Parts: sequence; C-alpha cells; structure tokens
Amino acid sequence: MLIKTKNGKRFDTDQDLTPPERHILQKLFAWEAMAESVLQFREKKKKALDDGWDGSGSISASPALKAICKDMEKKVAMRLQKP
Repeated sequence: MLIKTKNGKRFDTDQDLTPPERHILQKLFAWEAMAESVLQFREKKKKALDDGWDGSGSISASPALKAICKDMEKKVAMRLQKP
C-alpha cells in the first residue's frame, strides 16, 4: 500500500514498514476514524506499539511509521473540528 502524507512524503508499506508495523497501522486506520480525541488516538497508538504483534512484544516505531502516525493525528484533529 502506498501512503502519501499531507506534506508530500510517500511511503510504501511493503518496503518502509516491518510486518509488525503494518499490523499496527491496520489498527490505527480504524482508530483514525473512531477516536474521540487526538489524545485517545495517541493512547491507542502507544498501546499497539507496547503490545506488539503476534506475541512479538514492544515495537519501536520506525521514522516512516512515526511520520505516518503524525499525519494520522492531523487527520483526526481535522475530523474532530468539523461540525
């Protein structure tokens, strides 16, 4: 999957993210649409990174995942500002 952030950065999830990061990103796509605040989105992201994937344990976000998550946070904030 190709992801383009608002600031023009492009990421290929197959090349730029590890399998555990891709799994976490799938969860975060749902939370991007459901979070009731940016803080809640950040908490869900932290929990997902702490829990890891398939028993892998805690995961450190790569620069690519950090950039994607920062863009997702902005989208959450914009969604919440709409009447």
